[in-house]
Amino acid sequence: MHTDRRNFFALTGTAFGGLLVTGCAPKGSAFAAGGGSSFGALQPDPAGVLDLPPGFSYRVLSRLGDAMDDGGTVPDRADGMGSFDLGNGKLALVRNHELHPGTDSGGAQMPAYDTVARSLIPLPGGTTTIVLDANTLEVEREYRSLAGTIRNCAGGVTPWNSWLSCEENTSRADGRINQDHGYVFEVPADHVGLVDPVPLRAMGRFNHEAACVDPATGIVYMTEDRPDSIFYRFIPDVPGELAQGGTLQALVIDGIADTRNHDSAAMAVGQPHAGTWITLDDVEAPEDDLRNRGAAMGAAMFARGEGLWMGDGEMYFTATSGGVAQEGQVFRLRPNTDGPDAIDLFYESPTASEYSFGDNIVVTPFGDLIVCEDQYGATVDNHLRGITPEGEAYPFGRIRLQTEPAGACFSPDGQTMFLNLYSPTMTLAITGPWPV
Repeated sequence: MHTDRRNFFALTGTAFGGLLVTGCAPKGSAFAAGGGSSFGALQPDPAGVLDLPPGFSYRVLSRLGDAMDDGGTVPDRADGMGSFDLGNGKLALVRNHELHPGTDSGGAQMPAYDTVARSLIPLPGGTTTIVLDANTLEVEREYRSLAGTIRNCAGGVTPWNSWLSCEENTSRADGRINQDHGYVFEVPADHVGLVDPVPLRAMGRFNHEAACVDPATGIVYMTEDRPDSIFYRFIPDVPGELAQGGTLQALVIDGIADTRNHDSAAMAVGQPHAGTWITLDDVEAPEDDLRNRGAAMGAAMFARGEGLWMGDGEMYFTATSGGVAQEGQVFRLRPNTDGPDAIDLFYESPTASEYSFGDNIVVTPFGDLIVCEDQYGATVDNHLRGITPEGEAYPFGRIRLQTEPAGACFSPDGQTMFLNLYSPTMTLAITGPWPV
């Protein structure tokens, strides 16, 4: 069920009533009743993959090396992901693969954005799409849907049923690579086969991480994975038609130039600040200096902006290494069409044992946040961390493999959470007694 973008905004007004994309409109307020840390202690997984609370279980939908319907195999390094209602009892998962030159593409043909030729190095980044039966969660089709890009890390769902796949790479054309990289690409959830890869140049060229769309306005918000990143928004000339161009802006926080809290707690948890926006120029940034120019104009700095998800009138995003303990922060932004936006530091980790290097994030249908940890040390011990409406962190899952969780998102009925394990690629469907 492909939703026409122009008709979407024309027919839905504030747009929440027509959302087809799962996870973008939680029931009630952004944090509905029923959330909390009452899931119980994690139970050891006999298979050694994922510990979950009592009553919860997972099934493996897809894994590295599985044969796909296009003749290729499932690539490695599965990262951000979105879940979509295709209608007629079908779901689609569009899944990023954070691959760079020299990593295995899975063998699929890739005549895409950066054309693969003898004089060029193959660029295996992109997306795969998994089509599921909504009732049984059986995989019906699986295929490469975007190719020829580099390090497609996270991205975001749109209200018109597409996935924005973001390149976390700013390589320049150099004779081996024949196009500049560092862009956002759009993949309709119902497209079969490889999409025509159109870089959304007006959305900026930088170390893209995640994106989300405010369905009330069509404005796209974006994070950047750099230690001195800024936070962006893209105002499209035509809502829902991102390739038609628009205006790229950066967030300015009243009284706060640096949110990272590394040297001191300049930004306190729970204290709202006014947020305004400055317009950026030369957004394709051949010198990869967009964040530096934005900061010089007054844009606030963040410590590695990563996961980003739209809730009910507000969005949440992670700063992976922010905070006094440098273990991570979660920010909340509330857009306001009648005045300045409101932004606050929603959560800051006091210690690695509570929350460490949160990356991908999702607003659950029952109102809590679930964050995918992305810390690497001598021993990798990444968790799925829940965060309650009161800003309390709790463990929802523990990854037993030496890798990171990524791409958490929910089915339209809120009864299944889909999750990627980064490497070796594994895509899971998690079911159990979710709050309603």
